[in-house]
Amino acid sequence: MKFSESLKKNKDFQTVYNKGISYANKYLVMYVMENHTERNRLGISVSKKVGNSVVRHRLTRLIRESYRLQEDRFRCGLDIIVIARIGAKGKNYKEIVSALLHLGHLHEIIDEGNDSR
Repeated sequence: MKFSESLKKNKDFQTVYNKGISYANKYLVMYVMENHTERNRLGISVSKKVGNSVVRHRLTRLIRESYRLQEDRFRCGLDIIVIARIGAKGKNYKEIVSALLHLGHLHEIIDEGNDSR
């Protein structure tokens, strides 16, 4: 992730949950908040309700890779938290990318000029 960092601290997650705007679809929930820097910070959360550790780590890797490959389409200066829902369990890469981009469009954080992919 060349334009982004990880969001790791509980305090940062809580700030985005409380002050950010959220949209959801069948597979993911996305919270977005401005961070007034030139980089995005991405946080990923997968609850134990979704499945065992193997399932949770697989979903985390799918979400991170989906974001990494589409990263140049997202605006900069945002804190983004992506939460996997139970419906995401067992979904493939293509469905996760589609859900992530759908939420990006709902938040209007995807630059339309970079829709070449």
